[in-house]
Amino acid sequence: MANRKPASLGARFEAFSTGVTRWTGSTPAFALALLVIVTWAVLGPVFHFSDTWQLVINTGTTIITFLMVFLIQRAQNKDSLALHLKLNELVAAMQGASNRLIDVEALTEKELTTLHRYYGELAKLSRSASDVTESHSVEEARTRHSAKVGRRPTATKDK
Repeated sequence: MANRKPASLGARFEAFSTGVTRWTGSTPAFALALLVIVTWAVLGPVFHFSDTWQLVINTGTTIITFLMVFLIQRAQNKDSLALHLKLNELVAAMQGASNRLIDVEALTEKELTTLHRYYGELAKLSRSASDVTESHSVEEARTRHSAKVGRRPTATKDK
């Protein structure tokens, strides 16, 4: 048998957190959480609704919520990165697509706002076009729009 190098601590934690994230989003996990709450509520009269009875559920739910925030954020970051990579691939592969959108998530908020206005103008220009596939960039849209406006037929008088 070949000696396999044990997985790094980071890889083991990633596998663990991925498993926990998947399980906590499942029906059995929800059922277990509901069962814990119902059990706690049923035990209220047994413990005379004491401060300790309330503290148990408050402490438990606080700890679970605290940990889940990090797991959810981790899963969201991973999903977001994967989505951005897929979109970058599509933008890079599309002939005529603006390469300025590749890795757009790395831009500052001010740069994103500028791009948003830029593409808002493109959307406005494309709404006036008869074919939505006519323009691929704002520059091209402006040129085509200007040409269209300049080429509009004028009314001629019949002789």
